[in-house]
Parts: sequence; structure tokens; C-alpha cells
Amino acid sequence: MQTFRLVVYNIRYATGTGKRFNLPVPGAGYLRDTQIKLPRLCRYLSSLEPDILALLEVDSGSLRSGAVNQAEAIATSLGGRGAHWECKYAPTSLMKRLPVVRKQANAFITRDGQGQVQFHYFDTGVKRLLIELQLDRVNIFLVHLSLKYRHRHYQLSDLYDLVCTRNKPVIVAGDFNTLWGDYEIKLFMAATRLRTANPDGWPTYPSSTPKKQLDFILASPEIEIRDFRIPRVRYSDHLPLVCDCRIRISG
Repeated sequence: MQTFRLVVYNIRYATGTGKRFNLPVPGAGYLRDTQIKLPRLCRYLSSLEPDILALLEVDSGSLRSGAVNQAEAIATSLGGRGAHWECKYAPTSLMKRLPVVRKQANAFITRDGQGQVQFHYFDTGVKRLLIELQLDRVNIFLVHLSLKYRHRHYQLSDLYDLVCTRNKPVIVAGDFNTLWGDYEIKLFMAATRLRTANPDGWPTYPSSTPKKQLDFILASPEIEIRDFRIPRVRYSDHLPLVCDCRIRISG
């Protein structure tokens, strides 16, 4: 794969958004049924025509989703593509014992099931999953970093160790939760030589009135960003990232 479209999206378990999301108590919206909203989200994602879909906050089959694995459902709606998902908490975490929560996952969906997937885990934080999609010419890491600043710092250190051992061009993408601003990842970018696909710093959160840039696509110099956009849609509290990439062939 030399040229491909990567779509990165925190879909909030297809629970939607809106002013009433946190009523009657904060977080109540996360427990709402998702079966009406998921088909709408599937149609939208299909319209983007992604080659690789990197999803954060996917329900892998809880009571909330009516036991529907959203990664598989989205893959099917895109034409039966390969889906790879895993719970975002560490294997030994107490979170994996809780109903609904233990089904909260991140996922890669790829055209024709291409690529191999490896699951890594950060040493710190509640959300520890790091998914690596290994393709012929590029490795793509999908991250959902901690809400705590100190934990994000340690997680970026772990991520640096992984990125620097790969002998192919690399993309690191996902929800970085950079609540203090993009300066949080500047040292990581300098050390890895990764460049942002969004140099103008367009915000991605919240989708209603975007103010913060929490979601990123960072790429090796060998990867040319041919097009990048952030559609203003409100299927989630985050906005999606749509990036057309081309891997430069050396020599």
C-alpha cells in the first residue's frame, strides 16, 4: 500500500452528543442505547471511503449496544473488512471486571483485512492499550492517552521507545488528550522526527464548538500528507480526522 486514506475518529461508543447528554446526571449519556445512532454513523464512515479506519471508544458488545460489536458492525457496513479490537484497559485492570466498561475498546478496520495487529500496553494510566497495525510499508500506532498529565508524559516515553525500534515509516494517531495544549507532544515529535498532519492546529473537540486539539495524526518524514481535513459533523463529541497519505519510495 503506497497511497491510502486514514480516518481517525473517537466515536464515543456511538452514544451521540448534545446538550442533554449529561442529563439527568453527568455521564448518563454513556449508558444510552446506541442501536439507532450506530447505523447513521456507519453510513457516514462509509461515505468517507477509508482504506484504514482507526477508532477510539468502540463498544465491543455490551448491554449498551445490544450485544453488538460496533467494530464488526462498522466493518460489515464498509463491505466486510477486517476488524481488530481490544479492551482499552490493561489485562489485569479491575475495569475489565465491570459490566459495560469491560467492553470499551479501540479498533482498527482495514480494507480487505490487510495487515497484522499487535497489542501493547503502557505501564501507567487507566487507559493503557496501544494498538500497532503492521503493514508492508508503514506501521500505524493507535493511542488513547490518559486524562492525567503525568501519566500522559510517561505514556509518551513508552511510545517513543516503541516508535524508535521500527525500521519502517511510522504513523502515530489517536486521541492524545492534550488538555494543556499541543506543546505537550512537541518534545515527543522532535525526538521521533514525526510531523503533524494538522500544522495549523485546527481544533477537534468538542464537536459542537471546537476549541481544543486533542486528536492527532503524526507521520514520519517519508510519508507525504496529500490532503487533510476535519469534517464538522456531530456523531460524537470529537471530530474525525481524514488524511490522505502517500509513502515516498526512496532511491
